[in-house]
Amino acid sequence: MESPVLSYLREVHAELAQLHDGAPYSVGPASAEADPADFGIALATVDGHIYEVGTTRTDFSIQSISKPLSYGLAIADLGMAAVDAHVDVEPSGDPFNEISTSPETGRPANAMINAGAIAVASLIKGSGGRSPIQRIENTYSEFAARRIRSNGHEYRAERARSDRNHGLAYLLSSVGIIEGDPTKALETYLRQCAVRVDCRDLAMIAATLAAGGTNPVTGTEVLPYEAVERVLSVMMTSGMYDDAGDWATNVGMPAKSGVGGGIIAVLPGQVGLAVYSPPLDKHGNSVRGAAACRRISSDLQMHFVRAARVGRSAIRSTHTVDQEPSNIRRTEEAAKVLEEHGRRALVLDLTGDLFFAGTETVVRALNSIDDEIDFIVLDVRDVDEVGEVGTRMLGAVIDDLVASRRRILLVDPEGMLAGVNQDSYTVFDSHDRAIAHCERLIIERYGTQASLPQSVPVATSPVLAPLSAEDAERLTARMVPRHCSDGEVIRRVGQRFGGVFFIVAGAISIIASHTDGTRFRLRTLGAGMSFGELALGEDDRQETTAKAEGPVELMVLDAEAIEELEQEDPALAVQLWRALSRDAYLRVDRLSRANAARIRE
Repeated sequence: MESPVLSYLREVHAELAQLHDGAPYSVGPASAEADPADFGIALATVDGHIYEVGTTRTDFSIQSISKPLSYGLAIADLGMAAVDAHVDVEPSGDPFNEISTSPETGRPANAMINAGAIAVASLIKGSGGRSPIQRIENTYSEFAARRIRSNGHEYRAERARSDRNHGLAYLLSSVGIIEGDPTKALETYLRQCAVRVDCRDLAMIAATLAAGGTNPVTGTEVLPYEAVERVLSVMMTSGMYDDAGDWATNVGMPAKSGVGGGIIAVLPGQVGLAVYSPPLDKHGNSVRGAAACRRISSDLQMHFVRAARVGRSAIRSTHTVDQEPSNIRRTEEAAKVLEEHGRRALVLDLTGDLFFAGTETVVRALNSIDDEIDFIVLDVRDVDEVGEVGTRMLGAVIDDLVASRRRILLVDPEGMLAGVNQDSYTVFDSHDRAIAHCERLIIERYGTQASLPQSVPVATSPVLAPLSAEDAERLTARMVPRHCSDGEVIRRVGQRFGGVFFIVAGAISIIASHTDGTRFRLRTLGAGMSFGELALGEDDRQETTAKAEGPVELMVLDAEAIEELEQEDPALAVQLWRALSRDAYLRVDRLSRANAARIRE
């Protein structure tokens, strides 16, 4: 089953491949070999997963996309103040090769234009036996999580056509911005522009910036967070040169383009986007690349204003139903079915926001489930907000799961996913109800008709399993039947002990109250279970409310009958208390195991 993220990128790629405007950059041997039809899109998450379509493994020169990376390296080496003394942080509004320096200080406007990038290159020194360009290559390689190198042929071709850049270098030297040989600074800059990358590399570079400077695959801190903060800020205002204002307004992600045909865009804390397509527009930006960034930002709600919260996994826990069973006591046969087949039901508890990044983690998890999973419980009770893109993505993957014959059970009391096709799932207002229903589906599919009896006589109830058949019948003879209608309150909070209630048929909701007085369903009890025994003490009172869900048949061993039992048949009374204690222990043990399983997640 293909991810809806990948399906969406294929759709965008197919549509934008029809754009034929622009022409490739015409300098260098690689430029002459560039195919105008090449077009790749790669999207990398901050946990290192990459979606890619099209031409994503073809090498090209990084060109000006190198500028923010070297800028970050210079800041990491020297500190913010030292770099600021040589390069300003003001948007220039000029083309990339404009002579844009301050009349007062001589500083270039920012590090994204050529003058600023050459000044930055002059600040990067050799260290540890490595030359400046070797240190730059090493840093870029750490960004990309693979070894990448500068291409000598490409560098020499650029150098032969770089009179304007030579002029910029000597101008910066004349006002003291470049200290040392300006030609060396220019050579370092041109060599960094000639580093060969592919679209997938750029996506990983963007994801590393999105992750605050730590590569999400290797875990290497490439740049300190403070340097990344400055780099992304300057990219936002100046990364797209004289198109920066329109870009900030309509795309809303820090970005950088290169005349090699690449563009990176960064949504901090969430994703890195890279596009490669050689034909360029009048600003020197890839035509298809810019169009793809605009389209994806709009469709996936990636504008920094809309997607302001940090993107982290929206999955709080993942486990199977056998690890977290319901509170319903099953027959021995049904319990064996659940023990064997409970792993066929997956439970995902979600939390936080379902914008693109958070939803993507959920979609990826759902797309990678084992073939043996038949049922999926999706619990969104703790989700704070769902974006339009989250609804679309989850709707698509749920439809695919249903098409592959999976049953979806949604715990959504607040209607957070009301926009998803409601024919695709069954909605529950509580987690326990969903788990209980899921267990029932498992038993129906893998058990026999006897596994789910419509009623459980008290004498054969799992609660009284330790008793002999004769003793169970003698105990039943002391009970009185009671029939309850749907919604009838059987026991209320505060009532004194009224006996032990055995459920013969139907279901009972046990309702508790929060400290603020709001009520919530604590658990659901079914046939074969009991309640009321927790108020056994003379002075103890009922702490929960028991309410019928549909018609219910009960057998009640009331307080008077219990008192008579203790006086007339104390041995049987002891067996009853042992059976009730054992049943309570089994329920607590099951709950403890479920909690332990979730903690291990």
